[in-house]
Amino acid sequence: QVQLVESGGGSVQAGGSLRLSCTTSGYTFSRSCMGWFRQAPGKERETVATISPGLGFTYYADSVKGRFTISRDNAKKTLYLQMNSLKPEDTAMYYCARAEYVSGSVYCARSLDQYNFWGQGTQVTVSS
Repeated sequence: QVQLVESGGGSVQAGGSLRLSCTTSGYTFSRSCMGWFRQAPGKERETVATISPGLGFTYYADSVKGRFTISRDNAKKTLYLQMNSLKPEDTAMYYCARAEYVSGSVYCARSLDQYNFWGQGTQVTVSS
């Protein structure tokens, strides 16, 4: 049974930091694409960052580039998102998800519809 469980969300002031974790089980984490996504109230879910298996090539949305860092620990089957210099516009429910890795590709998929397993989400609230 595939499971993804996010943790680490909370309430912080603008400029603060949070580290999200996503613990996984039920599939081969080390061979899977992983991503962080977020959905603010009244808005569509959007891709925040992705990381490939193997060499760990990363992608970041422009809105978080330079502030957020995605990483993975294959031994622990855990995905992370270090979020620094948080802004009120980062307020959202944050989700981790898994996608198949396409052999030969460098980066993982960015489109949400390529991700077939999702966690339940963790809330991040940034106050000004």
